[in-house]
Amino acid sequence: MPAPPPGSEGPLHALVQAIGSTQRVGPLLDQCLRDLSADQADGSHYFTPGDMARLMVGAAVPRDGHRVLDPVCGSGGLLVESHRYVRERVELNPAMSLHGKEQHAHTSQVARMNFAVRGITAHVFPPGDSLAEPEPEPHDIILANLPFNQRDWAPEDKTEKGARRSGPPLPVDTRWPEEPPSRGSANSAWIQHIAHALAPAGRAVFLMADSVANSRQPVTRRLRERLLRDDLVECVIALPPRVFGHTKAPACLWVLNRDKSARPGWGVLDRRRQVLFVNARRAFEPVPESRARRLGDKNTALILTTLAAWRGLSENGAAAAPYNDAAGWSRSCPIEEIADRESSLMPTSYAVEPPSPERDTRSRVEQLKLELADQFHQMRDLELRLLDVLEEI
Repeated sequence: MPAPPPGSEGPLHALVQAIGSTQRVGPLLDQCLRDLSADQADGSHYFTPGDMARLMVGAAVPRDGHRVLDPVCGSGGLLVESHRYVRERVELNPAMSLHGKEQHAHTSQVARMNFAVRGITAHVFPPGDSLAEPEPEPHDIILANLPFNQRDWAPEDKTEKGARRSGPPLPVDTRWPEEPPSRGSANSAWIQHIAHALAPAGRAVFLMADSVANSRQPVTRRLRERLLRDDLVECVIALPPRVFGHTKAPACLWVLNRDKSARPGWGVLDRRRQVLFVNARRAFEPVPESRARRLGDKNTALILTTLAAWRGLSENGAAAAPYNDAAGWSRSCPIEEIADRESSLMPTSYAVEPPSPERDTRSRVEQLKLELADQFHQMRDLELRLLDVLEEI
């Protein structure tokens, strides 16, 4: 247990008393976490905004009794939101099994405090790298605000840095039996790690850089082909730019589902061999007295309503709302059509806005951004290959 600095006992005691006298500790803690995220975003210690957490949990639809995992849990916000989501529906303290993993020791301490303040039982593992090995047990729900384009992630890159590399780029691993992911970026590794950890009817929702949805890199394209072949991809949502405090990079929300069939307790529509694309690029609102943006409750609800209608899901015994494609907003596509487009999973390529000069300009800008990101990815891979060659000399 670390000792407080000399002379800090008085202020700490006053702070504890002030917190103890607060009637609503949760909102106070939320504000502290937002401030902490703003201060630490540049150092990659960031937290998921509340509206984004509600969108991710609402898309995953956790249920009472589920095993829920966040492999990059940060402050534990997605697990807290999962607990709140289920508790509101069962009107009891849910019997969920919440598990969080975090690489940074001080951030995992913040997560433990977050759970303790709210009276939530959750297990936060000792600090460590989630990608170091496969998850030992399957999970019903996996939620993750992933780091984008993470480099030097492979085990041998960490244990043998500076040493001569030889043999295959990655050891044989049950998470990627057909082809190892690129060492230049952990994006593909994270997707396969999450898919491997899903239970037979499990669902996963995670944030991912745009480039993965549309990259022409052979390794990334083949990954998308395998995900579509296994019918794992349920929905991809193109999010508005600049709604995250830690990055301005455009991103998509991916939804994986191991069982898209119609069944009791789930949706009434069989969505096997189909994928829903939602183009929410313009679904944002300005943050008052700020230049920042946010998704907002209205846009969050609109996206979740669209996904629920497509699944044939209903709440409180009401009939499921009908789903229809909406130009510029959402489109349901068969996997065969996606395969004909190089297995692209970019929603803006399917849920296309009606023709207009403004749309044409935005589409061209989006395409140029994707091509530039793809070139950067190729440069990173080339750099690693050159380093390998130099070490052989």
